[in-house]
Amino acid sequence: MIAFIAKKILATLILPPAGPLLLAALGLLLLRRWPRLGRTLAWGGIVFLWLISTPLIAQALLHTLETAPPLDMAQDMARVRRAQAIVVLGGGNYLVAPEYGGDTVGRITLERVRYAARLARETGLPLLVTGGAPQGGTPEGQTMRAALEHDFGVPVRWVEDRSLDTRENALYSAAILRAAGVDRVLLVTYAFHMPRSLAAFADTGLEIIPAPTAYATLSPFKLTQLLPTERGLEQGYFALHEWLGLVAQKLTR
Repeated sequence: MIAFIAKKILATLILPPAGPLLLAALGLLLLRRWPRLGRTLAWGGIVFLWLISTPLIAQALLHTLETAPPLDMAQDMARVRRAQAIVVLGGGNYLVAPEYGGDTVGRITLERVRYAARLARETGLPLLVTGGAPQGGTPEGQTMRAALEHDFGVPVRWVEDRSLDTRENALYSAAILRAAGVDRVLLVTYAFHMPRSLAAFADTGLEIIPAPTAYATLSPFKLTQLLPTERGLEQGYFALHEWLGLVAQKLTR
């Protein structure tokens, strides 16, 4: 848990908005002694934060990660029929939700759960949900099962609720599935999260069929796409977070 917290703090300090703001602050501190370096760092941080918060740049970065095509149930049915289960990765909880009387799935997890429910109905495959409680509260695996069964009417066969990150999602889920004699699965997660997820599952011995969802679709170009927005900042954060995670995976393997 300590290593997980340290990793999260480090990522927060590097990624936007904190990373560019700290870079700009460092530049301001250096202005008096090293004016050229200080101005470069300060303006660099400001410009970087602006660019990474624009929908045009942020969505373009996300597209570099969305390399797995969506499942086409007509064309991919032969591959889908080989699968024995569906694995859904958690993406965060909505904590202490007053309208639900407690913790429930957050927006990201809900989008993954919704697509998994559709796949389960179309294929008849059993579901495994995976996610612990990195923020405290109810584990994501438990809230995902509740949403699938109560809100979507789809039963969940296996719940993995100890994992804190994608690597542990893969390790703990694979152990459950291998014990059940399952070695080929559909994997549901965000399209931009799929490369890192596939890398995490690569050493588990499972055969993975990607089933990505929530693509960052590009709208026709408008000048307003060059203005920073809250959504642009979120997408830029996700893109850089995934690329940072991929680099970290390669360095630690």
